[in-house]
Amino acid sequence: MRIFEVKSKADRNAFLDVARIIYKDDNNWVCPLDNDIEAVFDPAKNNFHQHGKVTRWILKDDAGQLIGRIAAFINDKKAYNYEQPTGGCGFFECIDKEQAAFLLFDTTKNWLQQNGMQAMDGPINFGENDNFWGLLVEGFTPPSYGMNYNPPYYKAFFEDYGFKTQYEQITNHLDVHKPFSERFTKIANWVIQKPGYSFKHFKTTEIEKFAADFIEIYNDAWQNFENFVPINHATILESFEKMKAIMDEKLIWFAYIDNEPASFIVILPDANQMIKPLNGKLNLFGKLIFLYRRWKGVSRMRAIVMGTKQKFQKHGLESCLFIKLKEYVLPLKQYDELELSWVGDFNEKMIAIHTAVGATFGKKHLTMRYKFNKPE
Repeated sequence: MRIFEVKSKADRNAFLDVARIIYKDDNNWVCPLDNDIEAVFDPAKNNFHQHGKVTRWILKDDAGQLIGRIAAFINDKKAYNYEQPTGGCGFFECIDKEQAAFLLFDTTKNWLQQNGMQAMDGPINFGENDNFWGLLVEGFTPPSYGMNYNPPYYKAFFEDYGFKTQYEQITNHLDVHKPFSERFTKIANWVIQKPGYSFKHFKTTEIEKFAADFIEIYNDAWQNFENFVPINHATILESFEKMKAIMDEKLIWFAYIDNEPASFIVILPDANQMIKPLNGKLNLFGKLIFLYRRWKGVSRMRAIVMGTKQKFQKHGLESCLFIKLKEYVLPLKQYDELELSWVGDFNEKMIAIHTAVGATFGKKHLTMRYKFNKPE
């Protein structure tokens, strides 16, 4: 086996092709768009490069056939928030051969050690955790857009190498047609009518305003979680711009109390139902298929992120946002399912919201960490 750092255009194409080789016989897999993967590694499209570094490799067998890939990255804003400086690895794909997997992990570990790291999290993304994050261990069904999918045998690779679970990422599913409980609906409608409470859906014509409101809510809501790093204006604007191609403005809602941004939920139509036939290629033909499927509509949505300012977390705003969504979604007679992905097992408040709306278990991913042995 030989491992190569990705440097040329041919290497980049090979990195992308590894996944197509691994999953060629897996009907559940949906190939991410090549453009989306490459954007992670492009400093012009991923502002994390301004405060970090990244590299990646491909692995070939003795006959020169592609058998694996992996990426390593260091986010300087997060790396030093832990007991030991911690980098990351991700975009891991490998044939069912432990020796190959361990060579990929070793290569990543060595690069991270050379750059001052003492541990690595994986499989994660060089970006926010809403995309390409976590090891799938339960729920091997077709993934929604941005959610990691992998063969079941990857779990043994990570565990046997020495990765330990940091936390579980739970994805729940909500049947859109299933009524909310009477109590849930009654309380939500009562809150909606309260003086000073208002609810607005996202508008691309006011993207700057909603980006600012998102940042204000998000950074307040998540500030007490361990190793939290505030989201910045460039990152959220970048995210909203990427969403434009598939977003439905009336699936993204904000709540305000006396005009103060208080809560939000960001939901997107599941683009994987639009891109599945493309095999990652958004060429002219692919764009035509994408546009047709977008016009035709999809049956699944994905809730990417929710947040409520701490001082408003017992005001029932999340329930109101779900009611507003249902008022819009049901008359469309288009969507059947809402995927709530993902919530950490440490986030008891969000898990309680999932339970309150009647969601059922869908998938489990793991965020794992491997601590390096100190050099002798």
